Amino acid sequence: MADLGKVDRSFFDEYVFPHLGADRDDVALGPTHGVDFGVLDLDGTAVAIATDPVSVLPGLGFERAGRFALDFVLADVAVSGLAPSHLAISFTLPPEFDDESFATLWESMHREAADLGVSIVTGHTARYSGCSFPWVGGATALGVGDHDDLIRPDGARVGDDVLVTKGPGVEATGLLTSLFPEQFDLDAATLAAAQSRLDDASCVRDAITAAAVGGVNAMHDATECGLFGAFVEVADGAGVRFDLSTDEIPLLPGVRETADALGIDPWKATTGGTLVLTVDPDRTADVVGALESEGTPVGVAGTVESGTGVAVDGAEISHPDVDPSWAAFEELARASDVEDSA
Repeated sequence: MADLGKVDRSFFDEYVFPHLGADRDDVALGPTHGVDFGVLDLDGTAVAIATDPVSVLPGLGFERAGRFALDFVLADVAVSGLAPSHLAISFTLPPEFDDESFATLWESMHREAADLGVSIVTGHTARYSGCSFPWVGGATALGVGDHDDLIRPDGARVGDDVLVTKGPGVEATGLLTSLFPEQFDLDAATLAAAQSRLDDASCVRDAITAAAVGGVNAMHDATECGLFGAFVEVADGAGVRFDLSTDEIPLLPGVRETADALGIDPWKATTGGTLVLTVDPDRTADVVGALESEGTPVGVAGTVESGTGVAVDGAEISHPDVDPSWAAFEELARASDVEDSA
């Protein structure tokens, strides 16, 4: 089990997977390592369902933090190919969190949900001693539709093109430079570009756009362990091989400079907002065109081959296992605390 972040596959297989409660016929897809969601079959209707923590970062301001938190919890259903439609959310807030700040947070989440067509149907809101930001609850998102429209992250097929939106390190770049700007020795223009990457750290609309085109056989959001982790997860899940080139993958302004300042590899750092898709080559141009028409940069990074493993720029890669942005966050937070107490 990793010290921080999601549990690894060995922990999942030993402790989680054997103990799943009742065996019900309406569970079409249960917990599967590397798959972002489960699926219920309700009289022939597919319901994609996913649960995630609610992460609220006060340093972003509660309006921006609300949008970021909501997009995070909707992403795992969006990559199913079914648009998120319903949400249940629970807040376990620290006692000092005041009513006005909560109102700002909640109204921001409401507006984003309404814009995405998501209805909030139930939840729980309370303050409890011992709770603290950023992890202040949990949420379950659902998407309802046809089984034929489901897209699984392990559905890659030999011959598919591999598409990547936005590129590496988007979330880590935007988040860390926004929360700890004083810790970065970057010129003003570069810092502003890096901070703006946080606005790219949502993949919900991109996933809906790509799925609507058709021809997408696998879709996965590159969160913890970044694009290298996502490549390995998608390839391993489908039992195929990826042959990829970084030259064809977008690299957004501010990412490289931020990674260099932190001494981390952006390809291994969390990049929520970036999608890895495998697409029938007959539909690649249509998917690329649809994404680009929405302002989303996307590149055709390579192809799905028979075999196993992932080659990037001709070199074999493995799953990073540990996301370097966790340690970077802790180091930046400690340095900030020292400066504040000085």
